[in-house]
Amino acid sequence: MNHPIHFLRSRAMMGNSDLCYKTAHGLSKLIRAKEVSPVEVFQAYLDRINDTDATLNSFISYPGEEALQSAQLAEREILAGHYRGPLHGIPVGLKDIFYVKDVKNTAGSKIFDGFVPSYDSTVAALLRAGGAVLMGKLNLHQFAFGPTGLNEDYGNMHNPWDIERLAGGSSGGSGSAVASGQLPLALGTDTGGSVRIPASLCGITGLKPTYGRISRYGVVPLAWSFDHVGPMTRNVWDSAMMLDVIAGRDVKDPSSSLKPVDHYVKSLTGEVKGLRLGVPKEYFELPLDPAIEKAIKDAIGVFNGLGVEIKEVSWPIYQHSANISTPMIYAEAAEYHRDLLRKYADKYDPSIRWRVETGLFISGSDYLNASRARAKYTTESLALFDEVDLLIGPTIPVIAPRIKEDQVTIKQQLMGVIPALTQYTRAFNLTGFPALTVPCGFSEGMPIGMQLAGRPFDEARILNAGYAYQQLTDWHRRRPCVH
Repeated sequence: MNHPIHFLRSRAMMGNSDLCYKTAHGLSKLIRAKEVSPVEVFQAYLDRINDTDATLNSFISYPGEEALQSAQLAEREILAGHYRGPLHGIPVGLKDIFYVKDVKNTAGSKIFDGFVPSYDSTVAALLRAGGAVLMGKLNLHQFAFGPTGLNEDYGNMHNPWDIERLAGGSSGGSGSAVASGQLPLALGTDTGGSVRIPASLCGITGLKPTYGRISRYGVVPLAWSFDHVGPMTRNVWDSAMMLDVIAGRDVKDPSSSLKPVDHYVKSLTGEVKGLRLGVPKEYFELPLDPAIEKAIKDAIGVFNGLGVEIKEVSWPIYQHSANISTPMIYAEAAEYHRDLLRKYADKYDPSIRWRVETGLFISGSDYLNASRARAKYTTESLALFDEVDLLIGPTIPVIAPRIKEDQVTIKQQLMGVIPALTQYTRAFNLTGFPALTVPCGFSEGMPIGMQLAGRPFDEARILNAGYAYQQLTDWHRRRPCVH
């Protein structure tokens, strides 16, 4: 692993933990007003990474000279009156699955430890064009194929609220980095919940947009028809700000959508009176920690106080999401890994190797049958939105399990950690509908996440609902104590 570069502090502001816990929007205002420089911001975050990453293990590749040079360029441009927009001079971390030119890209596996891309992924190029400072590459579950954030090659990711607990996966480094003040913004990928799971467990905001809303060009695939790119941030405003920069059609990614892109920050009015919020009764028929159930019902009460119409809905097919999606994900992953597995089988995490090898034995007939079931699932799920505008419920049914804990007990029921973590998230990868998680409480000192989901390409409405909730609550402002 590369070691972080230590630069001398040049001003009193540098290293200030308050600066590291400001929102990206707050930093942006300070930078634009020339009250703080991008170099000062860069140094403060670098100091924070130096102070905490031996504990958290959020990074695979640390910020280097190029990041410093980007911050210096941003400073010169802004002083010269050339302001590119709200991400100008803002540090951003990328999960180590997004190609960044001339920066090692491992996908969380030592197989690719020496691989250096010769070009940027589309999202990296868009962030650069917006003036963002790309701050190294973040740790992940090997090949993004798991929800826990355990990685034998580069070390496990640790939850900043309790380092003995999971940060979640597969975008665990992104979750821990934003939650701990190592970064204000990060990008993750989400195939079965891999943005929303670590965001929920680490107490931050995570958005999985509609399938095709953000380009995946230059992103290592897991399962092509389930993979999404999404922002992981301190609050909803920052997610909207990031989405404004990276959303849209990309001719290099045929799966990216031609649909027009909303102005997401401008949609954050906080006005939600008359919104119809659906509560799937099936959510509460599954194993669910009582403290989390109470937090979700309290959050529903906040929306009720805002004049939102709350309605119970029935979503019977919801409980089949795992049975439909698992064979498809395994088969698609196997197609990508087929040749790699022949050469490097001994370098795979045993649990991931098992999943890939299982996928090799899924027949074309099985895949087609699952695809037909998926179409029915999507149609029936879309019909819910004839009755309501958004769905609300838990993001995860338990607080962060302990590292390497294989099973959890929920209401006296023993359940595997992996099915528990994906219980509420994978449905929206199956349909491709957008879903947002925001913090809504704590239990045993650990964060609880609430999930809002909506119709395809209805990110603006989802974000505005999350923003309205965060205007009345402070769960997203709380900080873990990590050194």
